[in-house]
Amino acid sequence: MDLRDYLRVLSRRWRIIAALTLLGTGLGVLATYAATPEYRATTTLFVSMQDGVDTAQLNQGNVFTQARVQSYAKMAGSPLVTRPVIRSLKLGMTPDQLASKISASAQPDTVLLRITVTDTKPSRAALISNTVAERFADMVSGLERPANANYSPVRLSVTEPASTPTAPFSPRPVVNLALGLLCGLALGAGCAVLRESLDTSVRSRQALADLMAKAGGPPVLGSVVHDSRNARHLVATRDDMHGLRAEGFRQLRTNLRFVDVDRAPKVIAVTSALPGEGKTSVAVNLAAAMAEAGAKVCLVETDLRRPTVARGLGLVGDAGLTSCLIGQAHVQQVLQSAGTFSVLTSGAVPPNPAELLGSEQFRTVLATLSEEFDHIVIDTSPVLPVADTAAMAPVVDGYVLVVRAARTSRTQVAAALDTLRRGGTPVLGTIFNMAPQKGEEGAYGYAYTYRPQQRHTTGAFSRLLRNDGRATPAEPPALHGASSAMRPTGMEAPRNGKPSHSEW
Repeated sequence: MDLRDYLRVLSRRWRIIAALTLLGTGLGVLATYAATPEYRATTTLFVSMQDGVDTAQLNQGNVFTQARVQSYAKMAGSPLVTRPVIRSLKLGMTPDQLASKISASAQPDTVLLRITVTDTKPSRAALISNTVAERFADMVSGLERPANANYSPVRLSVTEPASTPTAPFSPRPVVNLALGLLCGLALGAGCAVLRESLDTSVRSRQALADLMAKAGGPPVLGSVVHDSRNARHLVATRDDMHGLRAEGFRQLRTNLRFVDVDRAPKVIAVTSALPGEGKTSVAVNLAAAMAEAGAKVCLVETDLRRPTVARGLGLVGDAGLTSCLIGQAHVQQVLQSAGTFSVLTSGAVPPNPAELLGSEQFRTVLATLSEEFDHIVIDTSPVLPVADTAAMAPVVDGYVLVVRAARTSRTQVAAALDTLRRGGTPVLGTIFNMAPQKGEEGAYGYAYTYRPQQRHTTGAFSRLLRNDGRATPAEPPALHGASSAMRPTGMEAPRNGKPSHSEW
């Protein structure tokens, strides 16, 4: 992954990043208000030698004290200091507890020693600091005094006594807030990258194309953008005939023409690896797109376990394919119209779908439909959960595998292709469904839409028309070809009122 990939991941996973950033900031605020304020008071000591008379002795004493002052700093919290301080101030704590409040530091290349005490009360912090400094000075003098001497050559003098602090040392709201925000942001970015690394779903059309190229699979026939109105308007060409979804299905229809130019597929089964990937929507809209090009199309619903076509198109679902398979009705008796194309719904839900779809009766039904229709689009069951789709392999010309964006995994795509190939029927291609409108690839195609505008005959052009509505010889040639201009691109006029098989 390069920098652009990481930025793309962060923009795609912005929700988890924002959530963890807010969580970290909230924890910083909570830590600020939940913490008990603490105050710090510092006493400064000067370490000197008392025996120095001349300059040479003073220099030697200065070097001696600089070497010793580091050791003095480590003894500031020893029991020799803390026990007398506790007795003197009558503190309700143990020597170890007091030692945890004391810290001492020696300034580099100096003989200054600083003793700092942290406490929840500012006045007590200053009092303990000054008392510790006095007791510490007595302890050092006692340790450095020779056995037969009356005084110690080392003297510690308080040069700056501790004063009562006016503001707490902790908590620090700004620091806690910034730390919480940065930690939350870093954690969110890390989780986003981790989830992206663990995510095996196909997230873009290019990723699907790369997967197919690596596995030696079929081509990607197109992509269909996600539209929240799909549940209310199943047929995209009716709801918004110039919208992004409608153009995606037209692209699928066009690309299917070039899959096998010598033997164009007539019976096309639309399937998916798992439920919920939009195969029914693709099947319905593919049939509508083929019918829009002038072909006579029949949509057959063979998902006999969870049929949805009748409800989605507002048709009768009680009688359909299963009625024909058990001999209760003829195909022509249960065919229904969905406007531009015919529909054979699933009918009643049977107890043995796979056996029915692999029967000779099903082959007879498709043969009957093939005599009347130019194309048959079959909405099948998902491939991986059940064996219904594989059972009908001998009677279909090819499969179209629907892959849902950010949901279908690479493993599921590979498993579905392997299952379909076992039946001997070719997989014509894949369709990338529910792609984001602002996709990573194909953004130009997603943005290239249009809306036809109605032209009004006004001004000088309206004066060229006669009162009876017929155009004068000066009429623009475009009006004479209006009927042909409305015909879909690449379509010839139907012969004998019925388009040929190659015209869709």
